This record gives sequence, C-alpha cells and structure tokens, in this order.
Amino acid sequence: MFSQGQILFALIFAISFISILIISYRKDFKLHKLYYKGSLWILLAFLVFIGLLFIIKTLLKG
Repeated sequence: MFSQGQILFALIFAISFISILIISYRKDFKLHKLYYKGSLWILLAFLVFIGLLFIIKTLLKG
C-alpha cells in the first residue's frame, strides 16, 4: 500500500516531531508551573461534572 520511501519519511517525521515536542515542553516546564498553577483542580472539577451528567443521564433513562 505504501512504498518504502513513504514509510521511511513517516517514521523520520514522527520521530523528529515527537522529539521537538519533548524538547519544547522541557524548555517551558518552569513557565507551566508558574502560569498554570491550580489547573489540575479545574480538570478534576470538569471530570466530576461530566461524571455527574453521565450519572443523571443513566438514572433518568431507567
């Protein structure tokens, strides 16, 4: 389906893209700690809200 050149290109692209993402994240790690402090609580509240919606849906359905 794919030629060997296309597979090689996809592999090299994926490896380089993932490594650039990791390097960029490590550079910005200190800034993430500073600016996104407390964002874990917002994520937790969002997940609880979605869970409550799911529970209400299942209770009203039955």
